[in-house]
Amino acid sequence: MAQLSVPVIPADPGVDTGSGRRRRRGGGSVAATARKRLTSPWASLAAVVLAVLWTLPTFGLLVTSFRPEADIKNSGWWTVFTNPSFTLDNYQAVLGSTGQDNLAPYFINSIAITLPAVLAPLLIAALAAYAFAWMKFPGKNTLFVAVFALQVVPLQVTLLPLLELWVDMGINRTFWPIWLAHTMFALPLAVFLLHNFMREIPGELIEAARVDGAGHVTIFFRLMLPMLKPALAAFGIYQFLWVWNDLLVGLTFGGQPNVNPLTVALFNLTGTRGTAWHLLSAGAFVSIIVPVIVFVALQRYFVRGLLAGSVKG
Repeated sequence: MAQLSVPVIPADPGVDTGSGRRRRRGGGSVAATARKRLTSPWASLAAVVLAVLWTLPTFGLLVTSFRPEADIKNSGWWTVFTNPSFTLDNYQAVLGSTGQDNLAPYFINSIAITLPAVLAPLLIAALAAYAFAWMKFPGKNTLFVAVFALQVVPLQVTLLPLLELWVDMGINRTFWPIWLAHTMFALPLAVFLLHNFMREIPGELIEAARVDGAGHVTIFFRLMLPMLKPALAAFGIYQFLWVWNDLLVGLTFGGQPNVNPLTVALFNLTGTRGTAWHLLSAGAFVSIIVPVIVFVALQRYFVRGLLAGSVKG
């Protein structure tokens, strides 16, 4: 049997194929141009300059914290490059002394305040976000909008009513008002973020777990929590930095040395020792150490949590 031969018609370079090729070349040239601009030496130089300007005050604070008191009062920190002189007396005064300059008890207070104020809103917000995302109950949408709207309430508006409430309850000047305040202020944002993350989880996983006989408790602790780790870590880092660096809540609801956090101690040190820059610089750098360690150690989880749910596919 004879085989049919189909003539091959060469493509016209001036019509569709050529135009598609030209369009692809045009798209590639745009991408190449954008990539070239983003990786230009001027952009790299600007990034380096911004990084140096951003870290320069912190570096100056670090250098000042190791300088003797007389050198701090007589010259700037940059003179260490021509006349280096360092000492550990400043840190011994703020960490090892027994007087009012000792910041070690307040350092422990900050840890005792921060850990519960981070874990409590994480647990409560995760439970609430699961309920809003995957449970059905009357008024769910209205209640979620109300929780979301609480983010616009200024912190300062609630301080005086809460202070009166804590005094009436007899728990003022303890850790409880600080824990409760930080937990309440963090819940609206935490519920909103975790809810949005949970809604990105495929519903087929929930249905499959229900077919296997799993209830809401089992689904939450054995299915949801492992997948929520990036989002929990991201908000946990944010909440940790917020609570650790907070002054207003600690100053309002504290009031005595065995409750005040490190920020309140530094504030009091500023008021009583306004010219003692050697103590202030050392104390300030002590307060920086823990947030820096936490952020550097959990930075990858923070980035993953911020990017989680932003891209599908």
